[in-house]
Amino acid sequence: MVEHDDDRTAIAETVVRDSVWMAVGVIVLLVFTLAVLHFQSVQNSTEQLALKARRTELVDRMRVALASAAEAEKSTVLAVTDEDSQMFADQARASTGTVYQARQNLGDLLNTDGTANERELLGQFSQAFAELQRIDDEVLSLAVKNTNLKGYTLVYGPATDALKTMHDSLTHLVATTADARVTRLALGADVAALRVQTMLPPHIAEARDEKMDEMEGSMRGEEDEVHKDLDALRALRELDANADLQTAAAAWQRFREIKAQVIALSRENTNVRSLTMSLDRKRSAMLAAQQVLASLRQAIDDERIAGVDYGRPARPR
Repeated sequence: MVEHDDDRTAIAETVVRDSVWMAVGVIVLLVFTLAVLHFQSVQNSTEQLALKARRTELVDRMRVALASAAEAEKSTVLAVTDEDSQMFADQARASTGTVYQARQNLGDLLNTDGTANERELLGQFSQAFAELQRIDDEVLSLAVKNTNLKGYTLVYGPATDALKTMHDSLTHLVATTADARVTRLALGADVAALRVQTMLPPHIAEARDEKMDEMEGSMRGEEDEVHKDLDALRALRELDANADLQTAAAAWQRFREIKAQVIALSRENTNVRSLTMSLDRKRSAMLAAQQVLASLRQAIDDERIAGVDYGRPARPR
């Protein structure tokens, strides 16, 4: 009887011992499972944070590149040489290329890890960016031509030199003939020629075609006066084959050829047109693009990632 009691006791102890080990095993397995799940959660949160940081970095890169492109574009418009204009235009296009590549990379990320709102905002930016590129292409292609600046260079360079030669020759003619008729005709031609010259800079700066037409009409009237006076001087017998008169007539012809070049350059009006576009249409398009990027940046910032402590407000004292 005692042996049976001992056997039952041993069996009970074995059952208890096995139950304890099973419980310990279950607890260990549970702890291990929770640890694995926690690790996976932390790992997942870390990956999501990294993706969020990457998206934010791409948006910031686009914003900076857009600003750089805008500055380079303005420098292109304001540059005074073809070389500088082309250099700044290349810089503007390079910055625009950075925006394009960053937008492509961001689009790939948003297609897999972004929200519907973020993808919608990127689509809005793509539309604004396309309009911005179209305006940029037009502004830069105009600015690098520098037709207005080239016109000013001709007016204040070769054109001025030609009229100075004409003035000096007519002045010497008057001094050597001492004839009232010669003085009157030479002075009339000289003054009319100078009036034509004074109308060229305003013509270059003018943006309106109708105003240019008016100026050119006034120039033709003054040119007719020059031709009439020079023809009258050549008709005087005592001035037949006069060297000063011939030099003045040749200088006037040279001025007229230069003036024709100036008018053609002024009519292209590339500097005025590019500046107007830069200050108006380009500014509006740039503002629209930057505003969309700011909204996209905020949308990414507002995302919440599970398991990440974003901070709690301090308890009021």
